[in-house]
This record gives sequence, structure tokens and C-alpha cells, in this order.
Amino acid sequence: MIRVYTQVQQGKNWLQKYRGSQPIFSCILGFTDTGLIPGISAAGATPKDRQYTCLADVEFLYNGLQPQPKYPLPPLNAGASPVLITKAVIDSLNIPYYLFNAGLTHQPTVPTIDLGGTPARCLTSGHALDIATVQHLLKIGNYWGRKLADETKDSYIILGECVVGGTTTALAVLLGLGIAATGKVNSSHPQCNHSQKLAVVRQGLQVAFNSTLPVAQPLKLIAAVGDPMQIVVAGMAMTASLEVGVMLAGGTQMLAVYALMQALAKNLSLGWQPENIVVGTTRWVAEDPTGDTVGLAAEIGSVPLMATQLSFAESGYPQLQAYERGFVKEGVGCGGCAIAANLYRNWHQSQLLKAIEDLFATFNISRIKRE
Repeated sequence: MIRVYTQVQQGKNWLQKYRGSQPIFSCILGFTDTGLIPGISAAGATPKDRQYTCLADVEFLYNGLQPQPKYPLPPLNAGASPVLITKAVIDSLNIPYYLFNAGLTHQPTVPTIDLGGTPARCLTSGHALDIATVQHLLKIGNYWGRKLADETKDSYIILGECVVGGTTTALAVLLGLGIAATGKVNSSHPQCNHSQKLAVVRQGLQVAFNSTLPVAQPLKLIAAVGDPMQIVVAGMAMTASLEVGVMLAGGTQMLAVYALMQALAKNLSLGWQPENIVVGTTRWVAEDPTGDTVGLAAEIGSVPLMATQLSFAESGYPQLQAYERGFVKEGVGCGGCAIAANLYRNWHQSQLLKAIEDLFATFNISRIKRE
């Protein structure tokens, strides 16, 4: 149920070390106006829908099914929110979790830990975040990395994210760090919109630095074209890795965070233990034919990329089957949670699919009644 694609032995050693361990799941929430660019993301059918995707996901993750949610899960052109996968796993296996607000435009309706960040402006502005905000978020990320590590003890932390438009800010950070990421990133579209992403990223880098050459100062890069989740997760993961295992739960976005951590370690001499960190995603991301996730991980170097082999090919629900056609793919740490289900309780395809379909069936009935 788990395949390691890069740094294979290191990844297998990590999996063996934490087999049978109960993890802690943390989801870091953020927003960037980049996600409102028409067509940039499919995590919500329209730009208006995408304003509330993160709020809806976190409300569902915390409350589960509600008769009248303030923020219903947004309509998608195809597929269903990945939060259904995450919710099915953490509820079924009683995985403890934390929700962090790194910078949202609206206050969530459920309890979250406010990190004092701000939502990001569109990266095309070349001024996505104030540098003081970036510095603060790194510091508070370090603080929570220590706290989570203390609670985790001999297990590992899953760090997930929910940022609409985040694969585009990820591309911006990767290119800004000098990583050859063009044509390699993923998206929630079945066919990745590489040319659109690259155009807006080049615009942002040009405005910020009058150049698209690598940027030597990672904090200035995040301030120019990043999003608030990236620097928080980097701070959390680096500090936590000194004591416990860390799984960065996501695809392109978490590979960008890993590259950011490399830059922070090099340029700011921040301590970390990279051998304790892996990136965990879904096979829909790892094997996306319209991107090159494995090639991107290899380009970054030293990062074990692994993926759950969960399949919806035999699901009875068309919305889940859509994942097999390239829609949605990942989000809200769903790939990392599916990996954890196998590591912690040795769940295989049948148990995972049943838990997800049982939740989806109830969700579907509830949605139909509301309509």
C-alpha cells in the first residue's frame, strides 16, 4: 500500500522505524489571492467558490457531517474534496490532530490555533507577504515544531496543508530557489496548466527581483511570491525533525517546502535532521502523467518521496472514480493520512476504501437532503 519513489532505502528505513506508531496530524491552513486567478485551480468550480474551500474543508474535518454547515464543501467540476479521505482515516483510527491558521481571509467556524499570519496577496504582485510576517511565521513555526515534537515522543508528525492555488506558489518558490521545476509540478486539474502557472510565476519574480534568476535569500523569496503555509511548515518540520519523524503530507507543495528547508539550513544556518523527514502523497500525484513529481523530487535531491497506492478504480461512486482520471489528486494531507493508516493499523486497500466510501455515502445523502 506504500511505494517509495526516491531515496528508496532512506524511505524504507523511515517506514520501518515508525510502523505501528500512532502519529499526530497537523493541518496548516492558508490563503493566497493567487488561487482566485481564473482557471488557476480546480479546488472549487469558480474563483468565488475557491475563497471558501479551505474554510469548508476545515469545518468538515472538525465537525463532520452537519445539517447546515456555514461553509459547505464547494462544488467541483469533477471529483470530491480530499478532506473526505483525511476525515475517514483520522476518525476511524482516532488520530489526534491540530488545526493551524497561518493566514486566512475569514475566521474559521471551528477552533484553530491562530499563528498571527496574514493571507498572501497574488504572487504576480511580487509582494505576497510582508517580510515581518514571514519572519514571525518562521519563528512561530519553530515554536510549534518543538511543542508537537514533545507531544509526539517516539512517533512522527504528519504536516498537511490546505491552500488553494498552492501548487502555483510552490512553483514560484521552486524556480526562485533555482530548482528546475518547469513542467514538473501538479495541479488539481486533470491536465496541469503549466503554461498559465509559469506565466504568473515569471511575472511575480520579475516584479520582485527584476529577474527570474535564483534568489539567494529564502525569506525574501517567500515574501515576494510565497504563501503563509510554506514558511510555517518549514519552521515546524525543521525543529520537530531534531527530535521525531516528520511526514510532509502533500505533493508539489511539500516538495517546495522541503527545498525551502534546504535553503533555510544553508542560508540561515537553521538546524534540522533531514534523514527524519519524508514527503508522503497519493499515487495520483506521484504518477501524474501531466507532471513529473518523481523527477522534481530527484531534482531537489535527498528527499524520500512516497505515496499511498490507494485506488478508487473500483469505487461505486463516480465522484471518487474521478481521482483515477486525474481530478483533485491530493489535499488536506490525505495521502499522508492514507499512508499512516497502513503504517499504524496495517490497513490495506479494502479497509481504506470502505472507510472512505462509508463516509462519502453519508455525506452524499446529507448533501442531497439539503438540496
